[in-house]
Amino acid sequence: MNLKLKRPLAFFDLETTGVNISADRIVEISILKALPDGSEWVKTLKVNPEMPIPIESSLIHGIYDKDVTGAPTFKEVAAEVAEFIGDADLAGYNSNKFDIPMLMEEFLRAGIDFSLTGRFFVDVQNIFHQMEQRTLKAAYRFYCDKSLDNAHSAEADVRATYEVLQSQLDRYQDAEWEDKAGNKSVPVVNDVEALHHFTNLSRPVDFAGRMVFNEQGEEIFNFGKHKGRPVESVFAMEPSYYSWMMQGDFPLYTKQCLDKVWQRFRAKQKEQRAQMPVKSEAMEKAPRDTGQPRQENRNAGRPQQEGRPKRKSGPITDDMLKNLQAKFGK
Repeated sequence: MNLKLKRPLAFFDLETTGVNISADRIVEISILKALPDGSEWVKTLKVNPEMPIPIESSLIHGIYDKDVTGAPTFKEVAAEVAEFIGDADLAGYNSNKFDIPMLMEEFLRAGIDFSLTGRFFVDVQNIFHQMEQRTLKAAYRFYCDKSLDNAHSAEADVRATYEVLQSQLDRYQDAEWEDKAGNKSVPVVNDVEALHHFTNLSRPVDFAGRMVFNEQGEEIFNFGKHKGRPVESVFAMEPSYYSWMMQGDFPLYTKQCLDKVWQRFRAKQKEQRAQMPVKSEAMEKAPRDTGQPRQENRNAGRPQQEGRPKRKSGPITDDMLKNLQAKFGK
């Protein structure tokens, strides 16, 4: 079944020095861009990772140090890759958990402002795992009845992924699926937006899975001591957690997403402070009400005289004179 596309859908696959998104680098990228008119564009690039490729990684994807000697660095081809993808939605095999965050990490290192806002993300592995739970090689045999002989070659993998999705659309055209809550639906349909929702059930914020959206659309932490708590609530309770993550060994894109939540949280705090009633200068100078009679008001309404306060007048008695004489010895 051919894909019904409203805009381009870019299938891509990365071969890397390892699986640590923060520390490892891309050694090969292949992109198959499917267009609404049915045409396809393919771009495959070897990339110098500027670090040795571990032998265990080379044994998997077949790319060794000698194969990338003289190849451009990702920073040198980043603008070209971003332009080729353009405004396309993104698709891949395990792309939500690995390829997208790894690609974003490389774009950020290269200083390329590649926005994910407004795009759909179709992770073919999630369809496969949720409907059959196998590997790409098994998926290719299961859905396409073909043998993937050149597995872990970026272009072979990305083309196999493209064909698997087309076959999945045929196989699951009317297949019913039940989620953990018992809700039934027919999720695998020929619509990229619907596939986006089905393959992003965990609703990641940063794709590395450190933060996810809850049912209310709030960002919550998905790891550590604050797992399950809204990010903004943690900021209010423990603002130093933001600094700890920003200085820690987390992917750059995770930090970028975290900073967006932080800036929004700070803006809300500023707005709340601005909405608090402002005390007038007279109120600031006025004494606090202690519940006791105010001494300064006892003579309110009486004429004031300069100098010493006026004594109470009254007749002078003999007893008063005797007391004064005894006091002063006169």
